Amino acid sequence: MVAKPFLTLALGVLALGAPTLHGAPAEDILIIAHRGASGERPEHTLAAYERAIDQGADYIEPDLVVTKDLVLVARHETELSDTTDVASRREFEDRRRTRDIEGRRVTGWFAEDFTLAELRTLRVKEQMPTVRAANTAFNGLYQIPTFAEIVQLVRAKEAETGRTVGLYPELKHPTLLLEQEGIDTVDLLVRELRQFGLDSADAPVFVQIFEVGPLQRLDKLIDVPLILLISSEGGPYDEPTMRWGEIMTPTGLAEVATYADGIGPFMGHVLNADGSATSLVADAHAAGLKVHPWTLRRENVFLPVAARREGGEATIGCYDAVWDALVKAGVDGVFTDNPAELVALAAGDRSAACSR
Repeated sequence: MVAKPFLTLALGVLALGAPTLHGAPAEDILIIAHRGASGERPEHTLAAYERAIDQGADYIEPDLVVTKDLVLVARHETELSDTTDVASRREFEDRRRTRDIEGRRVTGWFAEDFTLAELRTLRVKEQMPTVRAANTAFNGLYQIPTFAEIVQLVRAKEAETGRTVGLYPELKHPTLLLEQEGIDTVDLLVRELRQFGLDSADAPVFVQIFEVGPLQRLDKLIDVPLILLISSEGGPYDEPTMRWGEIMTPTGLAEVATYADGIGPFMGHVLNADGSATSLVADAHAAGLKVHPWTLRRENVFLPVAARREGGEATIGCYDAVWDALVKAGVDGVFTDNPAELVALAAGDRSAACSR
């Protein structure tokens, strides 16, 4: 495997137990459960969130879309057919339509065309059945949860375990929903956070968005830390003249720091192909920003070429080497579909590591 130099460097640094180059020690890096423990349960279900909490995740991440009757619910996208059985439900065939989603023509069924009661009749399915075949055993068991139910789950688990569990919601397409549907999800999220007493600076909450304007609004309305998400290419939808590359310069990051507390970049912006660190973490820290890259997963298909093992897309690769490289780069948190594995690595348990 061509990965050997990368693996040797990354594993060596972690084995020494040295502090990271720019940030916290490995054990202080936040483990953020991406859509819950979505490597083991269908994403954005109460089962996935609860499993992540039980595995020791510091934060769980619900992506939030909205229903016709203005209830925030957890789905990765407003279009429902990839993650629910809506396409097989004949009673909802007339809800199928084609619309523009940030420059893409998408045909399907959209959450904002359904009331919460109607969404409750749908059942969730695994989004990536060829990669995560084991998760398909849970198809049809779970409903789409509301944000309020996710908060209630977190509080119940906190009472059970005695530890704090953070929430890391992402608002999906807030500008698009306001433009096309007249729905202000920023306002809806602020109302819910206030209702649950989760709008203060010391609340265990981060709010993340791939857009600038909504974050600037939130900065005036609530005190929780805000994160500008950064995609692999392009720029923020609500600022068509901006490019992510410009935003990730020292000047651009200084501007981000005027309304946000951190960035959530695509992992490829933090690590080069050989596993070495780019300058992004150091530049962001110099601007006073936290860095929480996305998304570290176990399967070959999601890993850099250097960290893949022989086998197909679903083969478990050397995710530990990528963790080590992120630790060395100095990140403050990591999004992952597999919180149990990263919690173990952060604690120094390398029993399941690729090269131990």
